[in-house]
Amino acid sequence: MKQPLISCKGLSIGYENMTVLEDVGFDVKKGDYLCVVGENGAGKSTLIKCLAGLKKPMSGSISLAKGITRRDVGYLPQQTSIQRDFPASVREVVTSGCLNSGRWLPFYTKEDKDKATRYMQELGIADMAEHSYRELSGGQQQRVLLARALCASSKILILDEPVTGLDPIVTGEIYSIIKELNSKYRITVIMVSHDVKTAVKSANKILHVKNTVQFFGRTEDYLKSAVGKAFVGGGESHA
Repeated sequence: MKQPLISCKGLSIGYENMTVLEDVGFDVKKGDYLCVVGENGAGKSTLIKCLAGLKKPMSGSISLAKGITRRDVGYLPQQTSIQRDFPASVREVVTSGCLNSGRWLPFYTKEDKDKATRYMQELGIADMAEHSYRELSGGQQQRVLLARALCASSKILILDEPVTGLDPIVTGEIYSIIKELNSKYRITVIMVSHDVKTAVKSANKILHVKNTVQFFGRTEDYLKSAVGKAFVGGGESHA
């Protein structure tokens, strides 16, 4: 049995002394594609900020496998309007992900630059390398941010609503890219998405949260469960 890359036990999380999730426990193994779902305000984004090491849980533990550190996690948060208007070139944005390695160097190495070029090619944005990030479409910006996250880590990707505000065609393209990264390179993916019906087509595991864990397990089992049928079928609000 594979050792979990990330193991969560008895997590309670929240903000401003208000608990939004209690007694959360689940494991993420290498190669998993885990989709975190639940109603608005259920604490999904707060949970993955904890997984990314950006926020401390109120209680409980998050353990990483031997040899795995926070530097092995690439995080793509929800974009703000200020971030969309960031005045830098595509190459600069992508290469900046290499700073996640924690090296105290005033410059990028040849390895950093080669890595950025490789991921820009992989995500179909190499021809935009010198373009201004702020002038790109929403879908192009998400490809840039995915490439940046891959420069930060090619082991674990944590994605918070990566298709918000994108049209259906571009949304499908982004999901296809994420699925390929997972299946082709065995990159472990943990993703929050409001587009549950589409997300479950790619994810092999589902974590459904509402106050606590409502379901954790294989996608096919989730779709057969009462909570899964109600949620995916539109029985609850999860926009």
